[in-house]
Amino acid sequence: MNLLTKYINQKTFSNYEDFANNVSFFDIKEFNFAFDVIDEYAKIAPFKRALVWCDDSGAEKILTFKELSILSNKTANMLLAKGFKKGDFIMTMLNRRYEYYIVAVALCKIGVVIIPATCLLTPKDIVYRCVNADVKAIISTNEIPVNEAILQAKQLLPNLEFLFNVGSVPGFLNFNEEILNYSDVLNACDKPQLDDKMLVYFTSGTTGYPKMVAHSFKYPLGHIMTAYFWQAVQDDGLHFTMAETGWAKFSWGQIYGQWIAGSAVFCYDYFGRFTPTDVLPLISKYKISTFCAPPTIYRFLIREDLSQFDFSSLSSCTTAGEPLNAEVFKLFKQATGISIREGFGQSESAVILATFRYCEPKPGSMGLPAPIYNVTLMDGANDITESEKVGEVVIKLKNNQFGLLIGYHKDSQKTIDALAYGCYSTGDLAYRDSDGYYWFVGRKDDIIKSSGYRIGPFEVESALQEHPSVLECAVTGEPDPLRGQIVKATIVLAPGYAPSDALKKEIQDHVKNATAPYKYPRVIEFVDALPKTISGKIKRKDIRKR
Repeated sequence: MNLLTKYINQKTFSNYEDFANNVSFFDIKEFNFAFDVIDEYAKIAPFKRALVWCDDSGAEKILTFKELSILSNKTANMLLAKGFKKGDFIMTMLNRRYEYYIVAVALCKIGVVIIPATCLLTPKDIVYRCVNADVKAIISTNEIPVNEAILQAKQLLPNLEFLFNVGSVPGFLNFNEEILNYSDVLNACDKPQLDDKMLVYFTSGTTGYPKMVAHSFKYPLGHIMTAYFWQAVQDDGLHFTMAETGWAKFSWGQIYGQWIAGSAVFCYDYFGRFTPTDVLPLISKYKISTFCAPPTIYRFLIREDLSQFDFSSLSSCTTAGEPLNAEVFKLFKQATGISIREGFGQSESAVILATFRYCEPKPGSMGLPAPIYNVTLMDGANDITESEKVGEVVIKLKNNQFGLLIGYHKDSQKTIDALAYGCYSTGDLAYRDSDGYYWFVGRKDDIIKSSGYRIGPFEVESALQEHPSVLECAVTGEPDPLRGQIVKATIVLAPGYAPSDALKKEIQDHVKNATAPYKYPRVIEFVDALPKTISGKIKRKDIRKR
């Protein structure tokens, strides 16, 4: 049993052309994911499995939709009692904890805007996000480094009213104990409307600090394309996307579209380094039916002896975040019999381009357009019609647009630039082949995609420039066979400093402490001068060529 037919006209098509021409959403005037999906399942299929969670210590938890409905009501009532109201902001740093699902549904019910954040944030990152989004509470996992960073940041945040933690940690309220005292029937409150803000993601900044991508309550519906038509999730199946709750990839693969389509989601909770051999046995143990991960994860997996693992439960595997290497595609298919199907999108969207369930994969291709978007390539103000010519991937806006940002919170100019002229520009360059498949060329704004992370050069450069030895610097992505790209820093040293391996290590350690550790430059090059334009702008393209 699933709810797809409440929102789309049909769900079975003969081929991509049939799908692209004939799928459509109904004219939806009201929708709230918490009430219309979670609470609806709780009524019509109360014991339907919603979540299967386990962690690296062996702990397990399964939540039905009925249980999720009850726990989210108790959480919502607790927050209402503490004075939270529609339009307030709460940030989560919950890693892969099952409590995230409870919180996300609860906030959806009362219209409190959720800001999912990664547990890799430093105190400086936390302060920046809380100040710019007027965050009133943080709900966090019980990992010691995460809580230390939050407590340090709290000293500079007088308007941060509450700190909740999933465990018993000094300085925090125990989230799970707090909600026990409240009713499982939702109290009266000011219910959110369809066009209200539901969720805000901080982007990876490229020419400035991170922007706040705002999505309305229509956003989950866009992920029907992501979950059902691309990831090919199954009703009463179990879908596993490798993603932390702080990334938009989690919204893509671990909650919205999957539940609308009737699939349960699987969440593996670990903190620290990823070990492929930890994940592989889980596929057979829990009978995972559909799987999605960045190409980096697949590159790790094919290094293992895959013949030792049972993949018989798997029916579909997908990937996004960077182009997939053809050799990885071939070796994974040889081991499992499954063709990995690629997809492309952003924090601002649902899946934009993909090798949908009706398409033949072309390894390395971004795929074909999702029918909810009017996708084209543009060169300046003109559409590109001929094959093989490079242009920017652009979405021409529709009147009834699903799965796309409503703007950038507290930044009207960026919102106008992004949406006011009838198009949303992705900033990604691609070309289209004679079959209509899109192929990624590069980032227009120099963002770095490494191991599934999106890394903005500006934040890394800001951290580098805090080190006394750095006079000038430029951060670029360097191709890497394992991670797709790695962060490279090209540095002009300040007077009195000389290049050395010891200094490289010192600078790398500094960046790990000044910003999220995954952003540190794995390659450092010392130069006498950076290539610049006449106006003084750094020419990163020249650095990449060199």
